[in-house]
Amino acid sequence: MSDLLAIIIGSIFVSNYVLGQFLGICPTLGVTSKVDTARGMSFAVIFVITLSSIVTWFIQYYLLEPLHIEYLQTVVFILVIASLVQAVETVMKKNMPSLYGALGVFLPLITTNCVVLGVAIKTITNSYNLLETIVYALSSSVGFMLAMMILAYLRERIAGSDTPEAFKGAPMSLITLGLMSIAFMGFAGL
Repeated sequence: MSDLLAIIIGSIFVSNYVLGQFLGICPTLGVTSKVDTARGMSFAVIFVITLSSIVTWFIQYYLLEPLHIEYLQTVVFILVIASLVQAVETVMKKNMPSLYGALGVFLPLITTNCVVLGVAIKTITNSYNLLETIVYALSSSVGFMLAMMILAYLRERIAGSDTPEAFKGAPMSLITLGLMSIAFMGFAGL
C-alpha cells in the first residue's frame, strides 16, 4: 500500500509531467485560457492516459515480449493512443459539441501529447504490474489536470488584471508556468 501511495504522491506532485518534467506544454498553454476548456481537456486526457496505459501494458507483456518484437513498442503505443483519441473525439463531437468546438485542434493533438506516450512507456520501463500501472496512469493524469486547472485559473485572473502590454498573452502564461514549476520543485524532497 505504501508503494501505491508513493506512486500517487510522486506522480502528482514530485514528478508532475508538466511542472516537473516539462512535457505536455503545448496543450497546457493552448487550452488553459478558460477553466472550462482546461477541465474538459483534462478529463479527456485522464481517460486517454489511463485507458492507453492499461491497453499498452497488456500489449507489451502479452504480445510484444512473447514475440520478441519489443522494438515496435513506440509505434504500437502511438497507434493505440491515436485510436483512443479518435474514439474520445467522436464521443465528444456527438455528446458535447460545445466542448468539442472549444477544444478545437487541441483534441486531436492528444495523440501527439508526449505525456500520454511518456506515461505508457514509463510504466513499462519501471516494470509496474497492472495495478501499479493503473495507479500511476491515473495519478499522472490527475497531476496533468492539476497543472492545467491551476494555470487556467491564474490565466483567467491575470486576463482581468492590469498587465503591461508586452506581457499579455503567451509571455505571461510562460512566466506563470515557470513560477508554478518553481513552486512544485518544493515537493522534490518528498
